[in-house]
Amino acid sequence: MRPIRALTDGDTMPFRLARPATAALILAAGLAAPTAQAQEFDPSSMTPAQREAFGAEIRAYLLDNPEVIMEAVAALEARQADQQSAADSDLVAAHRDALMDDGYSFVGGNPEGDITVVEFSDYRCGYCRRAFPEVEELIASDGNIRFVLKEFPILGEGSVASSRFAIATQLEAGGDAYKQVHDALMVLEQDPTEPVLRRLAETLGLDADAILARMSDPEVERRIRETRALAEQLQINGTPSFVIGDQMLRGYVPLQGMRQIVEDQRDAG
Repeated sequence: MRPIRALTDGDTMPFRLARPATAALILAAGLAAPTAQAQEFDPSSMTPAQREAFGAEIRAYLLDNPEVIMEAVAALEARQADQQSAADSDLVAAHRDALMDDGYSFVGGNPEGDITVVEFSDYRCGYCRRAFPEVEELIASDGNIRFVLKEFPILGEGSVASSRFAIATQLEAGGDAYKQVHDALMVLEQDPTEPVLRRLAETLGLDADAILARMSDPEVERRIRETRALAEQLQINGTPSFVIGDQMLRGYVPLQGMRQIVEDQRDAG
């Protein structure tokens, strides 16, 4: 399955594309074979003058038929996308347990859903914030998606502080409180300083002192470290990144695109 192009913060053009003009090019270079034995064109046998004439003919052909270049680029991109999709499916299969059920990442949506969506997210990531309401709509409107959130802070100290605060909330107050904090952090416009995080906790009716103290818990660090290690194994280096079923999406995909992938996964499953 070819992946939808997503957004985040070696081959050359095949020589066969010039075949329609190959005979004329060889004749122009003085290399036409008089017998049936010479069926292969050997550029290494060309003299400097022949090579110059041959290059000029290729250039003229491409200038007269520039669509050939675009066709070659499109074919190369499609082949690379197919190769990447197959490699990503293998990575997902190799790390399925850590992705789908690591024992600590928040699980929302329908815990018994037929499709699991995993998101690696950073609270300070612009595309994560753009995806946030669309992911919420996807889960709410579908009703049969199991949703796994991976804390993946990669954009500096503000990201790390936000993730520590969210995980500390989960440890101290449970999954429902974690989701409230997660949602609030996704739309927070201020830097996540201690006073700001304290006010956020108090606004949600949570024990701010207990949560702030829990941010230094070794378990918080362990979860962030293990998620980063998993991301490295999956070759994820940007946010948001998603796994939907057995397909990986390396970047933001609009709501309709995600819906289509969910349906494709159901049809394939």
